[in-house]
Amino acid sequence: MSPVKVFGHPMLTNVARVMLFLEEVGAEYELVPVDFVAGEHKRPQHLQLNPFGQMPGFQDGDLVLFESRAIGKYIIRKYGTAGLDLLGENSGIEESAMVDMWTEVEDQQYYPAISPVVFECIINPFIMGGAATNQKVVDKSLERLKGVLGIYEARLEKSRYLAGDSISFADLNHIPFTFYFMTTRHASVFDDYPKVKAWWESLMARPAVQRVCKHMPSQFSCLLTTTPSIN
Repeated sequence: MSPVKVFGHPMLTNVARVMLFLEEVGAEYELVPVDFVAGEHKRPQHLQLNPFGQMPGFQDGDLVLFESRAIGKYIIRKYGTAGLDLLGENSGIEESAMVDMWTEVEDQQYYPAISPVVFECIINPFIMGGAATNQKVVDKSLERLKGVLGIYEARLEKSRYLAGDSISFADLNHIPFTFYFMTTRHASVFDDYPKVKAWWESLMARPAVQRVCKHMPSQFSCLLTTTPSIN
C-alpha cells in the first residue's frame, strides 16, 4: 500500500499539525513539497487537493482531504491504536466530549489569542520584507492570551492534560503555534502559569513532537528555497 501523501511545507503550522498526528500514530507518509513563495498552492494541481488554495493537501489512496484538524481526526481513526486513545472514543462518550470541548477551546479561544503574536513577530516581517511589528496588536493579543492561560492553569490544576489524565487530540493541536510563540521574546508569559508551562514542556518532550518541530524554524527564509527532507 502506498503511503499517505501530505502536500505542503513542514514549516507551515497546519502542515506540521498533520505531520504530528501521522508521527504520533506511526503511519507511513510522504511529504510532497509545495513552493508557496512561487504560488504553487494557488495553481490548478494543488486546487484539486485544497480548493481554497491553502495547505496542506492530503491524499490517502482515492481519498482527498483538506483542513488540518479534520485530517488529524481521520489519521487517528484509521491509523491509531486502542493504546493511544487521542480522541477519547475508546473511553466513553463523556471522555470524547471533553476532547471535543477542549479542541474547540483551542480553535476558538487559544488560537485567536496566540496567533496574532506569531504573525506580527515572525511571519509578517518575512512576508512583508521586514515590516515593523504592530505592537498594539501584540499587546492586545497578549492580554487576551493571559486570560486564556489563566483558564488553562485552573484546568490543569485538576488534570494532567486538558481533556483528562491522558494526552489527547486537544493537547496536540496546540503545538504548531505555541512552538513559534515560544521563539519570540514574549515566551516568558508562560512563566506566570506553572501548570501550563509544565504541560507545554511535557508535550515538547514527546518524540513525535520533536521530530516535527525540527522542521519548524523561527527564521522562515532559511528553508523557503530548499526542498524539505523528512526522515
